[in-house]
Amino acid sequence: MNKISIIVPCYNEDAALPIYYKEMCKIMAQMKEEKFELIFVDDGSTDHTLAEMKTLHEKDERCQYFSFSRNFGKEAAIYAGLKNATGEYAAIMDVDLQDPPSLLPKMYEILQTEDYDSVATRRSTRSGEPKIRSFLSESFYKFINRISKTEIVNGARDYRLMKRNMVDAVLKMSEYNRFSKGIFGWVGFRTKWLEYKNIERSAGETKWSMKKLFFYSLEGITGFSVAPLSLASVIGVIFCVVSFLVIILIVARTCIWGDPVSGWPSLACIIFLVSGVQLLCTGIVGEYLSKTYLETKRRPIFILKDSSEPDKELTHDMG
Repeated sequence: MNKISIIVPCYNEDAALPIYYKEMCKIMAQMKEEKFELIFVDDGSTDHTLAEMKTLHEKDERCQYFSFSRNFGKEAAIYAGLKNATGEYAAIMDVDLQDPPSLLPKMYEILQTEDYDSVATRRSTRSGEPKIRSFLSESFYKFINRISKTEIVNGARDYRLMKRNMVDAVLKMSEYNRFSKGIFGWVGFRTKWLEYKNIERSAGETKWSMKKLFFYSLEGITGFSVAPLSLASVIGVIFCVVSFLVIILIVARTCIWGDPVSGWPSLACIIFLVSGVQLLCTGIVGEYLSKTYLETKRRPIFILKDSSEPDKELTHDMG
């Protein structure tokens, strides 16, 4: 009998938790030949999420909970769940049922019968999502796959079922700045992709604002590509060459037609343009430097405040 660990990150999801548990009970009953543990990770919620987790734990011993001392982010919650998973298989699943539990039996069957280490999911459509958000998401995947050697599948979800060997490989990447979609691709292993149509949330509201998504995309770009640094260098070289050619042109024109006093508006525009490019390149370098700074501080990825497993370590330092 194999054991399947289900990692469920939660942030202010007290309304969605009972609905999710009810749906998962149907799946666990369907897969009664396997053992399950549901690992709920409370990412510093401010509502009654932790209380709901404790209720589920008292009702069902398969339900475990880990509560952070503050909001460390979904990536930290995923890492904490994988760190405490004891099953031969581990799955990551959103509590809002946008990751349909009904796919789990098929995912498990594939790992049992085919030569794959992981079964991952991706959305084939983005129906119900704002058009501007869909456009930006599509653009992000196209951009990052052009500049990164690590393939990140368009529409990929965190929802996947992995064998223990892949879970252990992911846990070895204990970096502070985490981007799981990139990490899953970087560690390799054979992955089969399942597609499904976009599903609306079962309850509550999304916690991913446009601002959070923007910074999350920056995390992925800076974490899995150094192309922006190379781009900054190339832009610098181009502007140095252009500036040198312009200087020669100005000197030649002055020698032929004298010292012109006209043209100061265009000169001002050029100065502003060059200054803007310099600031852009400095900002790119600063973004990478800030990531390096945070990594060297070696702060813990998460800090536990409460847990159904009191013997677990309260923090997890970087590797």
